[in-house]
Amino acid sequence: MGRAFEFRKARKMKRWSSMARIFTRIGKDIVMAVKEGGPDPSNNSKLRAIIQNAKAANMPKENVERAIKKASDISTENYKEMIFEGYAPHGIAILIEATSDNNNRTVANIRSYFNKAQGSMGKSGSVDFLFERICSFRLNKKNYNIEEIELDLIDYGVEEVFEEDNEIVIYGSFDGYGTIQKELENRNFEIISSSFDRIALSPKRINHEQQNEVENLIKKIEEDDDVQNVFHSMDIN
Repeated sequence: MGRAFEFRKARKMKRWSSMARIFTRIGKDIVMAVKEGGPDPSNNSKLRAIIQNAKAANMPKENVERAIKKASDISTENYKEMIFEGYAPHGIAILIEATSDNNNRTVANIRSYFNKAQGSMGKSGSVDFLFERICSFRLNKKNYNIEEIELDLIDYGVEEVFEEDNEIVIYGSFDGYGTIQKELENRNFEIISSSFDRIALSPKRINHEQQNEVENLIKKIEEDDDVQNVFHSMDIN
């Protein structure tokens, strides 16, 4: 298996309490997608993908419809996407994706998490180069052949395909997301969910005690309602 498989396995090992806030975070994604491309999923591929993710997370249909209606209201505030970078203790790079309607609040909160953990919040670009951006899709397994899928879709930007929990997982280049999504839909694959991820190019191994310190910082960051995703360079395999 390749780096994407190892990355996904590591991510699955840690499911913080912040997962309980997933409906709120999907709701923010819906608002931004509707503001950007309109409320009709058939004409808005980004919204279509988020609705798939909401279904995979067992988000009630009425919650999705409410978020779309809210976003269609011109009085609804726009959320701004924000990226934060820095270092946790022991030289572990941290990259945070957030969406917020109050920049000052979010910046102050993220800075305080780093400071209290003896980490350091960096400038834009300070750790971004340490991660590779990729996209991923989860498909209903059915009777698909993994090797055939990989061969058929390699020309569309797919880099790695593997089976996990009776599903097929596809990883591809970040820039290839739209092309891969369109081709999967054209071939009538059942897409369960999709996402963008960042894989550390050179994961760093630290001891168990140090790992706990870093994990405590990550957990605190992920509990923030403005935070969507947290990526790190720690090797936890």
